[in-house]
Amino acid sequence: MKFGIHSPSFIYNESNIFDGIKKKVIWIEEHGFDWLSVMDHMIQIPVHGLPEEPFMESWTLLSALATATTRIRLSTLVTSTSYRNPALLAKMVTNLDLISKGRITLGIGAGWYEDEYKQYGFEFSQKPAERIYRLEEAVRLIKEMWTQERATYHGKYFHIENAILEPKPIQKPHPPILIGGGGEQLTLRTVARVGDMCNFIGAPDEVKKKFEVLNQHCVKEGRDFNSIERTVLCNLLIAKDESVLKSKLEKAKLFKGRGLTMEIAKELFHQYQSADVQMLICSIYQNDVETLEILSELKELFKQ
Repeated sequence: MKFGIHSPSFIYNESNIFDGIKKKVIWIEEHGFDWLSVMDHMIQIPVHGLPEEPFMESWTLLSALATATTRIRLSTLVTSTSYRNPALLAKMVTNLDLISKGRITLGIGAGWYEDEYKQYGFEFSQKPAERIYRLEEAVRLIKEMWTQERATYHGKYFHIENAILEPKPIQKPHPPILIGGGGEQLTLRTVARVGDMCNFIGAPDEVKKKFEVLNQHCVKEGRDFNSIERTVLCNLLIAKDESVLKSKLEKAKLFKGRGLTMEIAKELFHQYQSADVQMLICSIYQNDVETLEILSELKELFKQ
């Protein structure tokens, strides 16, 4: 099982927040993690902090981080379909694939944070199904842009006509596309149709059930279930002993994830591995250093 780090916060000791995340990402790469993702939001979301916290735009940030790293895979977790025209997004991700020399994954989802949409003037559909239909169209359009000399796509929501995208991405047939979300009727069907990776949140037994539903969709769509990489996102605070963990949790007033000792974290990770998770992406509350260090140690136990 591979291990990745998701960075949902920009609270650092450095006065320049980019210096803080750059230092962290270099450390993550040097310590052998497989993945680094950032959220694609304009403001902090409630599960990770306060909306007034400093927050960086994801794709410009990833472009800078790509030049500071050489091996680790970079991604958004996840980009909302509504924030950028999908043809423009295809061009942006292509540029980043070139800058990173083939290390970018497009993490994309239907979008959900209505308050953010209102603040930034983005159109928000009140119908979840419509947002998922838009997601599938966007992915199909992006794939056309990445693989065709001139791309034409006419959907209900998005249109391109004889569009040129040059140069093409380094990765062939195109950069991997991770679709985030676990809705069993529509989102997982979309993963089966057009996704290269899935990403769920939940306990091991819940995740295992999602995989079973995804497999059913794959059968209906004529898709090989094992062609989809299976990933899980965990929001974590870890300490080596119970007393330190208790102290951390008392200070982390906004924390909504799992507080674990090192031994319990190890057992949880074994359960995810037994549930057929291929990559565990660990989201660390406000960049807790001890959690990062423990994860670096634990991941060595799960190398394939």
